[in-house]
Amino acid sequence: MARGKVQMKRIENPVHRQVTFCKRRAGLLKKAKELSVLCDAEIGLFIFSAHGKLYELATKGSMQGLIERYIKSTKGVEVAEEAKDTQPLDPKEEINMLKNEIDVLQKGLSYMYGGGAGTMTLDELHSLEKYLEIWMYHIRSAKMDIMFQEIQLLKNKEGILEAANKYLQDKIDEQYTVTNMTQNLTDFQCPLTVQNEIFQF
Repeated sequence: MARGKVQMKRIENPVHRQVTFCKRRAGLLKKAKELSVLCDAEIGLFIFSAHGKLYELATKGSMQGLIERYIKSTKGVEVAEEAKDTQPLDPKEEINMLKNEIDVLQKGLSYMYGGGAGTMTLDELHSLEKYLEIWMYHIRSAKMDIMFQEIQLLKNKEGILEAANKYLQDKIDEQYTVTNMTQNLTDFQCPLTVQNEIFQF
């Protein structure tokens, strides 16, 4: 029987949503691993569930190494772009350029807040798009840094909890051993006491 086409919208039923998430997450991780093996690609993948649970995959090496490599490669692009733009300008030209940028940004703000499409030219819209892309890059970089820090904190907490768990387990085992030894001594002394009482009669 052929499967029906799945409509791409949020699944309202929480049980169906969770089941779909689990199945599709497993499929996505499997496909990422296959792509890595078949094409010798390095893949890093983060998935946060609706409840905030983190699932991650690093196909080669560690996730930290992949994140560092990503940051280096994106910073390299940014540095190259900045090098192109950092030609020494005449002060008057720089002032005019900054005024134009401010005008574009002010128009962009009014446009985004409902100013209408007719208020900006095509060149101004291209400039605004460029600025938005730069801002998005900075926002994504900040998000990646925060996510990386949170992952490190969670790993540290996991290590602390594992150490505490091991310590408590050792204490329980020690207590269990002492209790067993006490019980064995009690069991060993009881027959002797009974025998002594029999002999006294």
